[in-house]
Amino acid sequence: MTFRVWSAAAIVAATFASACSRATPPSQPPTFDKDVAPIVFANCAPCHRPGEVAPFSLLTYPDAVKHADNIVRQTSKRHMPPWLPDPGDFPLVGQRRLRADQIETIRRWVEGGMKEGNAADLPPQPRWPDGWQLGKPDLVLTPARAFTLAPGTEDVYRNLIVRPSINSEVFVRAVEFRTNGAQIHHAVIRVDRAGASRRRDGEGGQPGFDGMAWQTVQDPDGQFIGWAPGRGPIVSPDGMPWRLPPGADLVLELHMLPAKKAAVIQPTIALFLTPSPPAQTPLTLTMSPKTIDIPAGKSDYTITDTYEMPVAVDLLSVYPHAHYLGKDMLVTAAFPDGSTKTLLHIAEWSFHWQQDYRFVSPVALPAGTRVTMKYTYDNSDANEDNPHRPPERVQLGPKSTDEMAQLALQVLPKSLADAAVLVQAFDDRDAQANVELGEMRVRDNPVSAEYQAFLGASYLDVGRSSDAIPHLEAALRIDPRLSTAQGDLGTALMAEGQLMPALEHLRRAAVLAPKDPTIASNLGNALAKASNPREAAAAYERALAINPDYADAHVNLGNLLFNHGRVAEALPHFARAAALMPNSAVVLTNYGSALAAAGRYAEALVQIRRALALNPEYPPALDDLHRLQQIGRR
Repeated sequence: MTFRVWSAAAIVAATFASACSRATPPSQPPTFDKDVAPIVFANCAPCHRPGEVAPFSLLTYPDAVKHADNIVRQTSKRHMPPWLPDPGDFPLVGQRRLRADQIETIRRWVEGGMKEGNAADLPPQPRWPDGWQLGKPDLVLTPARAFTLAPGTEDVYRNLIVRPSINSEVFVRAVEFRTNGAQIHHAVIRVDRAGASRRRDGEGGQPGFDGMAWQTVQDPDGQFIGWAPGRGPIVSPDGMPWRLPPGADLVLELHMLPAKKAAVIQPTIALFLTPSPPAQTPLTLTMSPKTIDIPAGKSDYTITDTYEMPVAVDLLSVYPHAHYLGKDMLVTAAFPDGSTKTLLHIAEWSFHWQQDYRFVSPVALPAGTRVTMKYTYDNSDANEDNPHRPPERVQLGPKSTDEMAQLALQVLPKSLADAAVLVQAFDDRDAQANVELGEMRVRDNPVSAEYQAFLGASYLDVGRSSDAIPHLEAALRIDPRLSTAQGDLGTALMAEGQLMPALEHLRRAAVLAPKDPTIASNLGNALAKASNPREAAAAYERALAINPDYADAHVNLGNLLFNHGRVAEALPHFARAAALMPNSAVVLTNYGSALAAAGRYAEALVQIRRALALNPEYPPALDDLHRLQQIGRR
């Protein structure tokens, strides 16, 4: 594999202009002091200096001479500085690209004998702040215990939990990440407000838990907080800090490549706060086609996906993602006026240098704009990063030896209602993508219980309960102890009106997985349908004992109590559900209805108006609003 780690830094145009104005005319051989040092100091030294992520320093003439051939090779290939996008129609923040004349200067210096030059021409070495790049942090956080990465041949995904000691909500404007010497490929920082990650901390006898944490946690307020070597501080857009409430945990999702010897993993993050709450909150939407199936030896496999914006948004940034076989990424926007422009083009993708890319100015995407991603993969021997020798068939998966095709779009909707439309649309897209993936997997391997269960669950998620049943039954014929399939089959049968068989499967699932809150809550739903409110309430309470912040169980128990006239007991569950699901018009309306039934009309009106801000056409909320307004006129 070609060596790729030697520099990274965001550099302003004024520095480039200064370096260019002092450059030696082409007729004279460049020297280090006059021509090369300004380029290296500006673009390489921020990482290639003692204590930083790069493996060697480039602060002196001897340093540069020692690595000169590699510098020429990597800059000529544009592997260094690590900036993947080509110049596009919309400028990006923090661009780290050498100009062609700078690359040529470095090449001519090496070919001309690597002359040192006149010390009087040498600019002073750059100065950097001691410690953190953004100055003194407000909070410095480290996992309480280190994780020991054992030697092996497989990628390791480990989630380490950090518990901030804060007594009130804070607003985070920037984050810095330090590996503390560990070889971490990349990291994602997410927020867990429900405590699900804390309950898994320590799985396997070590701090944290394995896997990919995104299934149970969230990107903070629509912002992707991702770090890779050379990334530098992660600064939120102006006026858009993200909220960190008291009691919430930060989850550090770490991707570590196979290690040759044991390593201690205990990174540190610094949080820089602001007293000002966000003036606007962005939303992150992810396009993610899943039917990736790259034949061995295929050098130009392409997958595409298109989404038409149902509402107008401002596009703030994009985050593309693939693995080692990624080759070319093209993201375009076809506007309603007939024009098409390039949002992002990476002609030579590298798994080693992924990050998000923010636009200098937000890109207005009117309703009807069609965003298209086109990713090309190289699964041949010609791809020097191909992890398989010889090449093998590759499909979707979380390991770096699998593949992905993701494009995250960070947008600013015009209203809460528009945001709700977008969230629902992308949830629906993802659910349908899971159906397509499940169908492909079952075609390939119909005797896999896991694949049959996944397809059945995917059909259930899109409301196709009758289609789900045969696949869930097939999964259980292969593996009767598959608790998720037992639970999903019970839910599908209940949707088809087969209540007694549904109860049988849900009871089996609860025995097989006594600590699964979803199964317990779904069993409660079936018991409620079977007119057994006492046992239903007990099932919901078991779900909440497993996970006190399981929103569905709060909603279901609240509805059960409310429908049996126990309004005072229902209210705390509706209130908690509304706090956990503040963007659900259904949940807010339920809460408002319960408040109205308790005679708390002013509070009820607040919740109903919140629901209508999310969905102005939601009939139950409109009905409640009408009734509350009539009460107010009396």
